[in-house]
Amino acid sequence: MNLSKYKTIIFDCDGVVLNSNEIKTNAFYDSTIDWGIEYAEKLVHYHVSNGGVSRYMKFNYFLDHIINHLDNKPTLEFLLESYAEIVYKKLLICEITSKLKSVRAVANNSKWMIISGGKEEELRLLFNERNIGHYFNGGIFGSPTDKLSIFQREIKTKNIEFPALFLGDSEYDFVVSKEIGVDFIFVSDWSEFKDIKSYSSKHKIKSIGKVSDILKLNNE
Repeated sequence: MNLSKYKTIIFDCDGVVLNSNEIKTNAFYDSTIDWGIEYAEKLVHYHVSNGGVSRYMKFNYFLDHIINHLDNKPTLEFLLESYAEIVYKKLLICEITSKLKSVRAVANNSKWMIISGGKEEELRLLFNERNIGHYFNGGIFGSPTDKLSIFQREIKTKNIEFPALFLGDSEYDFVVSKEIGVDFIFVSDWSEFKDIKSYSSKHKIKSIGKVSDILKLNNE
C-alpha cells in the first residue's frame, strides 16, 4: 500500500482519532436516564447499532420511536444541550491516537480532513483546544449535516480530490465510502462495531488496530 498516492485522507473522529466512543455511549444513557432506564438502554442500543450517525438523528429516534407515547417528553434542544455538556468535558481529556505526526510526515502531500457524526462546531473547538486541528488542513466537518452529504458536498467543491482514503470504525463509514467511491480502512481498537473482523473478511476490507498501524501497511 502506497500511502503517498492519496491526494486526500479523511478520518472519522470517534474511535479513530479520539478514544471517545465509550464516552458518547455513556452520555446518551446519562442524558436520557430521567425518562426511564429501559428507554435509555434502548437509545444506547440504537446508538451502538448505528455508529457514525449523528446525535441529531439518534435523539430524534429517541423522541419519535422510544418515548413517543410519554406525555412529559423533553425537547430535542434540551437533549442535545444535556448531551453536549456531558461529552465535551470528557473529550478534552480522552486519549488521542498516537503518532499522528509520524503518519502526517509519510502522507505530507495529502490533504487531511475530518468527516464525523460529531457536532461540527464542537469538533473544531475541541481539535484546536487539543492542538491537533492543524493536521487537518482540508477542514473539520460534522453534524448536523450527515456524513454522506458532507462527502458529496466536498467532492462537488473539489475539496476532496481523488484518489482518496477514508479511515473509519463503523459499518456506516464503510457504506458511505463505497457510495462515494473512496478507499476504506477499518480502525478497530476503539470501535464499538463488534463484527468488524468477520465483516472486514467478508467484504475484503483492510483493517488496522489504530491509525499509526497504517505505517506498517505503507511498508508492505
